[in-house]
Amino acid sequence: MKAVILVGGEGTRLRPLTCTTPKPMLPLVNIPFIEYIIRLLKEHDICDIILSVGYISDIFESCFNDGGHLGVKLTYVVEDKLLGTCGAVKNVESLLGGETFIVFNGDILTNLNIGQLLEYHRAKKAAVTITLTPVEDPTIYGLVPLDNSGRVLEFLEKPSWDEVTTDLINAGTYVIEPEVLRYVPGGENYSFERGLFPALLENRERVFGFHSSAYWLDIGTPEKYLLAHKDILEGKVSLEFIAQEIMSADKQAKSRVWVGKRAKISPEGTIFGPTVIGENAVIESHATIFSHTTIGNNCRISSGTVLEGCVLLDGCRIGEGSVVKNSILGRGLKLGKKVHVEEMVVLGDNMKVGDENHLKRGMKVWPDTEIEKGKIRF
Repeated sequence: MKAVILVGGEGTRLRPLTCTTPKPMLPLVNIPFIEYIIRLLKEHDICDIILSVGYISDIFESCFNDGGHLGVKLTYVVEDKLLGTCGAVKNVESLLGGETFIVFNGDILTNLNIGQLLEYHRAKKAAVTITLTPVEDPTIYGLVPLDNSGRVLEFLEKPSWDEVTTDLINAGTYVIEPEVLRYVPGGENYSFERGLFPALLENRERVFGFHSSAYWLDIGTPEKYLLAHKDILEGKVSLEFIAQEIMSADKQAKSRVWVGKRAKISPEGTIFGPTVIGENAVIESHATIFSHTTIGNNCRISSGTVLEGCVLLDGCRIGEGSVVKNSILGRGLKLGKKVHVEEMVVLGDNMKVGDENHLKRGMKVWPDTEIEKGKIRF
């Protein structure tokens, strides 16, 4: 069986991080996010994977090449123009071999049991099986009511509460029979949710919903991106390879502080787990790192710094006495001395923040910006 992963979008809700990096290539606990999906497929013996790329497309192949080091075969197909979720699959139809295939949206973190999904699809003799997951607020997603046999009755995009009859939403993973692609126009922007799925129901095709209780998270916002890190560190995402990757760095990490190769940590520093410290990172004396913090590779955390629940991408430099709480700092960022970063601040790659600035909650600053000493205070 082949898989298609849709990774062509611009990820606008995660700007400024996605100004320089496609959302699926942003790291989760220092592993490119899309690698989680690739490894999940590999765990279920799906090793022939097509990546439908678009935005900053070359970064995928430069990172993964042919996928051999992950035990898979990766094929890259570039969308010359935005084709939508379903149009992107139509664009790779010639590579699917006329067989049943599986589609993953490239922004979903899950430990879905793909084997159970495929068994269900075959048992129902479905044309399409849509993975469904329960959520507390279905009004911001696409609602999918089912009949007693699991057959899809309709699709409600972002319904009002008056229209809500179920908490099951489209989880962004589909098993599809190749014949249904005849309903999809070639070369057009066409979506599963508003195009193909309603057309299949109208033509009485067998469309079923698979109710999954697996972990599921759309990482499309800064809040969800931070939550994904927290959930991984707390073990809520039961993917075996995650534990292996983290534990391989420090097999004695009983305190749940996982340290990468060649990292240097001052004995006068204080670190609370669960926390991950990347390769070649330096933690200087009297730095305090609270739980649910991920520090990327080649970062330097200066003396007296306090980090709490934040994510630092590779190559960050944090000046003496600075405080960063529940925020995301882009690659190569340089934070001066005594800088205070409040919650949910997102700073782009290669920024420079001078000494004694105070960045308020929710601020977003674009890549390569330079903020002079003491310029922002409240």
